[in-house]
Amino acid sequence: MIRLEKVDKGYKTRSGTHTVLDQVSLQINRGDKLGVLGRNGAGKSTLIRLISGAELPTRGRVTREMSASWPLALGDAFQGSLTGVDNTRFICRVYDADFKKSLAYVEEFAELGKFMHEPVKSYSSGMRSRLAFAISMAIEFDCFLIDETISVGDARFHDKCNSELFDKRGDRAMIIVSHEPNRIREHCNRACILSQGKIVEYPSIDAAYTQYQDLQARNAL
Repeated sequence: MIRLEKVDKGYKTRSGTHTVLDQVSLQINRGDKLGVLGRNGAGKSTLIRLISGAELPTRGRVTREMSASWPLALGDAFQGSLTGVDNTRFICRVYDADFKKSLAYVEEFAELGKFMHEPVKSYSSGMRSRLAFAISMAIEFDCFLIDETISVGDARFHDKCNSELFDKRGDRAMIIVSHEPNRIREHCNRACILSQGKIVEYPSIDAAYTQYQDLQARNAL
């Protein structure tokens, strides 16, 4: 179980504190597939970082009784001067995972070949994403955090990632945040909308989808 209790998150700006999340309460149980819809800038990525533990709330509490991944395909957390192999070793130490077993998996899945032995700062953004996704799959998490659409590599590799995550790990909890509802309708059994710092869960995916469409239409006026 992962629970957020009256969580606030604000950032200081020149004009004062900008509140991104306002009294957000949410619970994710094992096996839940929760979709969070919201416009760009609504605070979806901030919510994911708080759940992962990458950031702390300004107020409120985040309780984790199951392990949560970092946002999938996020390659910005790597140490650029280290190689793909060394970054894999470091992350395995952090999560107490078997390095040799994980490295064998990452090398096969990421398909980076000799570049696994090159500094990550020399990678393209797509190569970083491949490495990040592969390491995410090599380490077993109870809950996977998916920030926007996973777009890793070409269509073949993209299908490979979807199969690895949604088919082979279909029993895990997932939190998918997006401004596009299609993936959420496809993979989730719960849905909520994040707007103006508030989060509201709806009784069905269709209800959330309809409300989100109405919200987009009003904002377009």
